[in-house]
Amino acid sequence: MNGVADIEALARARLRSMRTTLGYSLDELGRLTNLSPSTISRVETGRRALSLDVLVPLANALQMSFDVLFEVPDDDDVVIRPVAHSSGTRTTWPLSRPDGRTVAMKMRLEPSGTPPSRRVHPGHDWFLVLEGRVRLWLGDRRIDVDAGEAAEFATMVPHAFTALDGPAELIMVFDRDGQRAHVHQ
Repeated sequence: MNGVADIEALARARLRSMRTTLGYSLDELGRLTNLSPSTISRVETGRRALSLDVLVPLANALQMSFDVLFEVPDDDDVVIRPVAHSSGTRTTWPLSRPDGRTVAMKMRLEPSGTPPSRRVHPGHDWFLVLEGRVRLWLGDRRIDVDAGEAAEFATMVPHAFTALDGPAELIMVFDRDGQRAHVHQ
């Protein structure tokens, strides 16, 4: 989608789609916008130029911002391109957008000879072991989680995890409190 004609066609399609989604006929939308039904039809079909005198009332009546009306789609709104961050025996790749309520990340753990320090924080953690084995230290318990297995637990219990017998890779999902605890150690 490069040219002005493509962007205009997209805006016209969005106007028509939003009108039909909201269940407005051309006549009903005409009454809401003080535009004639034929003007609205010509805007939607490309037989009338897009101009502010018609776009402002149409966008307002359809509860659309100009940002949404003219937003040009690209892969960046869908595809996340993770960048690795390493700290000690742990490398993480963020797999979710920074503005969501939950956080997903891939983590690679290298075995460590020292026992991990256990932490607590509000919320829940969940992880799936993709490769290797992980030991979950949960309170007084030591729980081994193998590749293909998942673990979910309340994070107000002191917890930590380490790789066993070699490197391990896992996918983790947690809330913002968990992000502060696990990513910023």
